[in-house]
Amino acid sequence: MKEKLTLTQEWDKTFPKSEKVDHNKVTFHNRYGITLAADLYAPKGQTGKLPAIAVCGPFGAVKEQAAGLYAQTMAERGFLTIAFDPSFTGESGGTPRYMASPDINTEDFQAAVDFLSVQDNVDPERIGIIGICGWGGMALNAAAIDTRIKATVASTMYDMTRVNAKGYFDAEDSEEARYEKRKAMNAQRVEDYKSGEYALAGGLPDLVPEDAPFYVKDYHDYYKTSRGYHARSLNSNGGWNVTGCMSFFNMPILQYAGEIRSAVLVMHGEKAHSCYFSKDAFALLTGENKELLIIPGAVHTDLYDRLDVIPFDKLEGFFREYLG
Repeated sequence: MKEKLTLTQEWDKTFPKSEKVDHNKVTFHNRYGITLAADLYAPKGQTGKLPAIAVCGPFGAVKEQAAGLYAQTMAERGFLTIAFDPSFTGESGGTPRYMASPDINTEDFQAAVDFLSVQDNVDPERIGIIGICGWGGMALNAAAIDTRIKATVASTMYDMTRVNAKGYFDAEDSEEARYEKRKAMNAQRVEDYKSGEYALAGGLPDLVPEDAPFYVKDYHDYYKTSRGYHARSLNSNGGWNVTGCMSFFNMPILQYAGEIRSAVLVMHGEKAHSCYFSKDAFALLTGENKELLIIPGAVHTDLYDRLDVIPFDKLEGFFREYLG
């Protein structure tokens, strides 16, 4: 039985509504039976079967933030697009809330392709995806398994399996460090089971200490200010469950990235703390239809919402070339 979702109908995005596109809310389901919520953006006045793009991310964000901005902007450029909330987050279904899964979240992208493939105004042979931040890695994982995906963009990507198992900049890449993290996670599981609730890890601090790492300040500037705050965003509020990302420890998502035959554009800010994820992921890719774009001077969240930084002309050209 499909979940019944309650969807907000008013415009509650972190970006202004475009008059060049038609917008409506839609739902679809993944193969685990979870119903996902999405915003659909269609270019006004276009008829026939269009190329389509599914957008998701950043990790811990909602479709009303960066994903929606990407989707709306690409719809202005002639693509039918959806920005969706992953399972267990935002307006999408799935319980318990605030969990993540390398398998289910990759499946979420595939479910979006299912949905787009059967729309009357979509050409099922011309479907692409965009993954932002942690969903950049998930997008590459989806491209590795889903032959229907003809073009993939990974923007300011994280490899969530790597950062969970090895820490930032691989600073915790040891068996001992992983053991201690596993031990703490499993102790938390017992506490959660006893209490009947899943403890939240806590989001970003309301006030950032002066000595905080730059990337914490960068995230705070987006998620905790009027620039990007959203009431349903995990990163803007209480964060994931403490055990929410536990399965990422054991399940590397880029195992078969080298077998992706379809086109891939990996793009990242030169000054982003996370740039090493994109460079290393790109090194796994093979074929002439792969490209790494490093954007001079840009930091991680610049590629969330800075219209003067996100290379939408490049994205349009890439999708035009590989989706037709």
